Amino acid sequence: MIQTREQGIETMLAEIDAEARITRRMTGRPGIDARIMDVMAKVPRDAFVPEALRAAAFDNGPLPIGHGQTISQPFIVALMTDLLAPRPTHRVLEIGTGTGYQTAVLSLLCDSVYSVDRIAALSETAAARLERLGFHNVHIRTGDGHAGWPEFAPYDRVIVTAAATHIPAALVDQMRPGGRLVIPVGPPHGPQSLLLVNKDAAGQSEVRDVLGVAFVPLVADDERR
Repeated sequence: MIQTREQGIETMLAEIDAEARITRRMTGRPGIDARIMDVMAKVPRDAFVPEALRAAAFDNGPLPIGHGQTISQPFIVALMTDLLAPRPTHRVLEIGTGTGYQTAVLSLLCDSVYSVDRIAALSETAAARLERLGFHNVHIRTGDGHAGWPEFAPYDRVIVTAAATHIPAALVDQMRPGGRLVIPVGPPHGPQSLLLVNKDAAGQSEVRDVLGVAFVPLVADDERR
């Protein structure tokens, strides 16, 4: 049955909630924060997927966006945002802009978002899309995500939307004491884990393994083919 846009959003939210309850023993979270669920309802996911896939925009699954990349499953977007715990005063660094969907979600929850993607075609298109849709507190650049965006550090929160083989030291360095980093880590085609990194007031980091995940790899500039 063909759903209306409103029905698609309602179904997406219900599936996010159901998956959050199923995984709560692993994530340690009873559910997704109501503020985040409200933003997930407001950000038009169908505006961030390729036109040919608009009918599947509100399905609870990842979708290809070209260049070997994907837009993440709505539950994973909600979970990573929830783990990040963004606040209205926060400056957030995002690695892996993609189509700008996660960027848009974060922009409604914090003061500003600085987002980096190594694929110029994606970062440039995402910047234009976000501007057109009225998300004005975002800043996009093309670059190697492993290096972060040091000019605007320190950041209160850092989020990475592609799987790194390790936690990049530059991202931890650019995080303010008391900050959080959410990042998938693991080999490109092997087991990956979603990690939550908390940096204490003394600058020491504590890492927690949250959930098994599957992301496209975070590739450095010197690994391009």
